[in-house]
Amino acid sequence: MTPTGLSTGVSTAAKRRVLISGASIAGPALAYWLHRSGCAVTVVEKAGALRDGGYPIDIRGTATEVVRRMGILPQLRDAHIDSRRCTFLDADGGEVASVSPSAVAGSVEGQDLEVRRGDLAAILHAMVRDDVEFLFGDSIDTLDQSGQGVDVTFHSGRRRTFDLVVGADGMHSATRESLFGPEERFHRHLGYCFAVFTMPNTFGLSREVVLWNTPGKAAALYAVGDNDELHAFLNFHRPEPPLDALRNPDAQRDLVATVFAGAGWEVPRMVDAMRDADDLFFDTAGQIRMPHWSSGRVALVGDAAYAPSFLTGQGSSLALVGAYMLADALATHRDHTAAFAAYERDVREFVAMNQALVDNGAATLFPTTARALEERNAMLRDLVTMPAAPARPAHSALTLPEFGRVEPPMSPR
Repeated sequence: MTPTGLSTGVSTAAKRRVLISGASIAGPALAYWLHRSGCAVTVVEKAGALRDGGYPIDIRGTATEVVRRMGILPQLRDAHIDSRRCTFLDADGGEVASVSPSAVAGSVEGQDLEVRRGDLAAILHAMVRDDVEFLFGDSIDTLDQSGQGVDVTFHSGRRRTFDLVVGADGMHSATRESLFGPEERFHRHLGYCFAVFTMPNTFGLSREVVLWNTPGKAAALYAVGDNDELHAFLNFHRPEPPLDALRNPDAQRDLVATVFAGAGWEVPRMVDAMRDADDLFFDTAGQIRMPHWSSGRVALVGDAAYAPSFLTGQGSSLALVGAYMLADALATHRDHTAAFAAYERDVREFVAMNQALVDNGAATLFPTTARALEERNAMLRDLVTMPAAPARPAHSALTLPEFGRVEPPMSPR
């Protein structure tokens, strides 16, 4: 069903066949818009099924308009977590300040959304599952662009040819690596490592975040509702990424336990829970910065092209906006080279502004020195008596074009 007021883009004699790698946020959102413009879309996802649950993510600014145009804003409002309080603690667990989450994040109350990542993924998948082919439990092995398309060999052994391929496979994108080379070329380490996992809510927390800090270390408990499960978060400063631990879960657990040994508050219980967690996710805080987001008939979208890091809170918003703008460029330009160029031209400044949020102080939530921690705490105490912080301009810095507007042909000379 097509929402009113939106055209379906360029009409084509033969449907453009597009393969998308990744079924998290950017992939299904792109699939929706490409299907709307008349493409035949296949999504391949290495996981055997949709990943449910997951930590809370934000949808703000321009991205809110994307989900409104998709018709899913009411569903997302129903899934909105509506955190009511963010409490900051000192090394001994004493309260420093308790403030509105929007005052910390620069969110707009009543407009911005916070939902579980798995809820957003499920809503996006439900929108397209009847119109788009999904290949779960498979992945791309090789891409060959030597012909008039992209010959793809999948891990399962199947072979298919597509007109275009899009990597929406996250910060550690295999599509990007096969096309542009190792991640190290494009990864900008922001000086932190983090571990997230779930643990029992034995603390009586409800719709709130509690954040403990000492210089260079942070621990947070996040209650997304009134249920008996918490999202736990352990974050620490590390000037260089611990490459040996990134692919070894046991090494990750050992590293985190060593870093937080002797910590106060409830951190020892969190470390014990991390040891037993079956959903531990460990990574570095980093960004992907690339000079180009496409090569030939293959393009990248979302974290694969321009991960901003969790420190900005803008990863999902950039994924949604990028998916819309890439699909719009392909609907507007029949030539994929012109479409990819337009996508980069129109989105790059928006990406740069949001990635720069870290440079502009978003990481002040995690100070690395005693002096910086005291300055942050003083700022938080002031926030208690001040109105909510204004929305950050970067969140709404891009105005969406009408989808699939076809530029009039040039008049003959």
